[in-house]
Amino acid sequence: MPPPSLPAAQDQAASAVRRAGKGKKVHPLPVPDGAAMGEEKPAATTRRPAADWLTPAGVAGILARHPLPALFACGLLLFMAVEYTIPMIPPAAPPLDLGFVATAAMHAAIDARPWLNSLLAALNTVFVAMQAAYILWAILVEQRPRAAIATLMMFTCRGLLGCSTQLPLPAEFLGSPMDFPVGNVSFFLFYSGHVAGAVIASLDMRRVGRYRLAGLYDALNLAQVVRLLACRGHYTIDLAVGVGAGLLFDMLAAKYLESKNIETRCCSNCQKALVSQKLTS
Repeated sequence: MPPPSLPAAQDQAASAVRRAGKGKKVHPLPVPDGAAMGEEKPAATTRRPAADWLTPAGVAGILARHPLPALFACGLLLFMAVEYTIPMIPPAAPPLDLGFVATAAMHAAIDARPWLNSLLAALNTVFVAMQAAYILWAILVEQRPRAAIATLMMFTCRGLLGCSTQLPLPAEFLGSPMDFPVGNVSFFLFYSGHVAGAVIASLDMRRVGRYRLAGLYDALNLAQVVRLLACRGHYTIDLAVGVGAGLLFDMLAAKYLESKNIETRCCSNCQKALVSQKLTS
């Protein structure tokens, strides 16, 4: 039973409200549908119907916002048609490689000049040594193991694939004792370890801000691609997949380091920059 003072206070408040509102018309507040029954009205959504993107305006909007996926979609349709119409190379015929066709003149030039072939091979071997030296410097001196781990993964996978599917050496291959591997011993074609190693080194350089050096390595890698095509040391697909392999194994090395909770250390200049940034902030 409530105390006597509570009903008296309630009556006084009710009478005060009646006196204040006397002579005035009071409009009740609108009650939402279903509120009296304890139901909540669902919030209005602004999602467009699923079929809107099929309209000309929707397709134009997709092309404007996402041109790259749209280009790949056109490529898919194109090569679906090509796949069912292009004639395949007969088993007895040599492989068709458009990279070989594009470098036919350079191939004839180095074929007629063995000294030029050996010079280009020697320069290419120097570039491979530069890749290895940089990756070793990164892990031994700067204590950043990502590039080294990616290189180990890359060459191991390359060896497995090279043993699993052995491609024939091109009939026009121009070997040189100055090439790497020396004397062309143990020649795996798929994929190009030369190209993949250069990509791994270039990615590592960009991570620590060595953009000019990375650009130099990219330019040398492109020259390496042309030289390998001209001397028939690799098929075009080996070189293209070599680029993808470098990117892939660099990411896999990062995932491995993250799983081990290992933070890759930067060079001393990067560490000084980070310290100064923390002090200023």
